[in-house]
Amino acid sequence: MLDKPAVATLLSQRFANDKHTSLSQLPLPHTMSGAKAAASIIAASIKNNEKIAIVGDYDCDGVCSSAILDEFFCDIGYENYKVKIPNRFKDGYGLNESIVSELDAQLIITVDNGITAFEAANECKKRGIKLVITDHHMPLDELPRADALVDPQCKDNEFAFKEICGAQVAWYLVAALKDELGLVGYELGKFTDLLALAIIADMMELKDMNRVLVRAGLRQINSFARPCFSAIARLSGKESFAFKESFTFDDISFLITPLINSAGRMDDATVSFEFLRSGDLRCAEGLLAKISECNAVRKEREKELFELCAKSVSENDKVVVVWGEGWHEGVIGIVASRLARLYKRPAIVFSIDGQRAKGSARSVGKFDILALISSCESFVSSFGGHKGAAGLVAEPSKLVQLKTALNEACSNVDFNQISHDDLLGDIKADCVDSELMDIIDSFAPYGSKNPKPVFALRCALVVSVNTLGSEGLHLRLVLRADNRCFEAVYFNFEKRPAIGVRIDVLFILGRNYFRGQESLQLIIQEIL
Repeated sequence: MLDKPAVATLLSQRFANDKHTSLSQLPLPHTMSGAKAAASIIAASIKNNEKIAIVGDYDCDGVCSSAILDEFFCDIGYENYKVKIPNRFKDGYGLNESIVSELDAQLIITVDNGITAFEAANECKKRGIKLVITDHHMPLDELPRADALVDPQCKDNEFAFKEICGAQVAWYLVAALKDELGLVGYELGKFTDLLALAIIADMMELKDMNRVLVRAGLRQINSFARPCFSAIARLSGKESFAFKESFTFDDISFLITPLINSAGRMDDATVSFEFLRSGDLRCAEGLLAKISECNAVRKEREKELFELCAKSVSENDKVVVVWGEGWHEGVIGIVASRLARLYKRPAIVFSIDGQRAKGSARSVGKFDILALISSCESFVSSFGGHKGAAGLVAEPSKLVQLKTALNEACSNVDFNQISHDDLLGDIKADCVDSELMDIIDSFAPYGSKNPKPVFALRCALVVSVNTLGSEGLHLRLVLRADNRCFEAVYFNFEKRPAIGVRIDVLFILGRNYFRGQESLQLIIQEIL
């Protein structure tokens, strides 16, 4: 049975191996293999006033990466460049031959993509275009023929912390350019807000240097140096909050990054890029209105597809694999995440378009979804991503075989156990108070590899049960244990307990803000 000192000890053990625990301890730019060579090529192009094109990606990480490099060029007064954010539906993912042919450039720099852009790299060689690739995704055995390549996942890259996102690689490139161009006073810390968004959005491990940067990034977000964050604060009512900070770590995860991602999911991520780079509040609010429309449509499409997918899931499957003709590619990743959470097992959702099935995969706990897909690669045309999330392409005719192979590969895996990896242990009812909440907050931010601690409260009496929300999808409960009453919420509840029964619950402790008042509540994860 846990008490508060035990909770603090268990949480601190998660960071026992962290080597970088402050901004001053972050690895230096020259330790990122390829960064100095890339900076040298880019600096020469700047000095020669060559045409430069930055090619990003349509997700939050790619948009933030592009914004970092764009802001750097603006800051140094370089104008002979353009930014290309590929459109998910027209251009597809990353740098390709078509994009190379449309860009009037002497140098192309990729951010958050390019590590598998073999054809595009060959096209650059043919056209005499210099190519600098910066990426963070897993490479194949062969690498593209780039003039410089920066990716911490490459075997010969000895960077001290591998699990970083594309925006961090772009940031290190800017740091290397700062050194190359002799910009002694250039402030790199101003980018930490964008880094925080990208790290969390791309589900990077929230340990070591990632934890340091997200903490610094939250402070930078709450400084409102960028009009985009002021616009979100106004829209969400955060600017009127009488608390220490307008935005919290959870706001990055559940408010800001979904908004930034929504434009790329539903329309064109260029809108989100322009939003992040807005120079004034009026411009930011206009762009946010467009993004909010995309987000509203995204929620509607997501709900429709989730309900459709849930109907075809078999309880016997160890891995959820579903597909359909013409499913919206912009929401299949979110739906896969929801299916994985609901069924407590990995989920892959495919959208079929002709002879091509594009899939998005999400994992549970610490299970490596990328390794699983790799073990079944004979049924897949291409794949890539991370341990927790991946993208893949397959022929529609092979989907049944792929589903069978994935399930066979996981036949001995106990996903019920894996899904409870976050459980810290049973907690005493008299320990659940504001002091415990402060202990939990001190180990934030929470996310990949540092999940919010889940506690078990045993034999709690159900005092009251009410539905919450207009659609009745959530519950508000009052529970009593050891002569103490607790308010609790159960979002997207799977079972409704009866008043007067005793239940065991898994919960996360959270703060509830209502009409300027703060209280604690149990956020129920599961009723056992």
